[in-house]
Amino acid sequence: MSRIGRKPVEIPAGVTVTIDPGRVQVAGPLGTLQQQVPQRMRIEQQDGQIVVTRPTDRGEDRALHGLTRTLVANMVEGVTKGFEKRLEIQGVGYRAALKGSDLELSVGFSHPVTITPREGITFEVPAPTQIVVKGTDKQQVGQTAAEIRKVRPPEPYKGKGIRYEGEHVRRKVGKRA
Repeated sequence: MSRIGRKPVEIPAGVTVTIDPGRVQVAGPLGTLQQQVPQRMRIEQQDGQIVVTRPTDRGEDRALHGLTRTLVANMVEGVTKGFEKRLEIQGVGYRAALKGSDLELSVGFSHPVTITPREGITFEVPAPTQIVVKGTDKQQVGQTAAEIRKVRPPEPYKGKGIRYEGEHVRRKVGKRA
């Protein structure tokens, strides 16, 4: 018994999808992405949509079905719109700057920390306390943003450090006299 995914992935104009056994490649205006997918899942292109079908209703197949559909949807969105993560820096004297394509962070160390972007990732610094990580691959954008945050994660007493935009940092009281 095979089940068709409830939400087929729409293919926008200007995007081409190549489906091989165990691999899906998506090309669009922002670039090309390819992803290994479980061979048990059937992926078909029908009427401007990508339909993912699972072989059985077992728990493992249902989980792989959702994963495969989401990976394909993220690739389509990545080559059309792209992804971005925003980070903010808090702390006196903490700032970020671009040196060519590299990101240079001054976050309280005796030296500036330089981060070189991966292939397909770009940095923007709209203000000295804001960083924008952009790219087509959702996983790479998130991983790069996590590595930037790891340089100086927010500390719980004063809240200084690098955090995601909108992230809430639980504060501790500190010692009492």
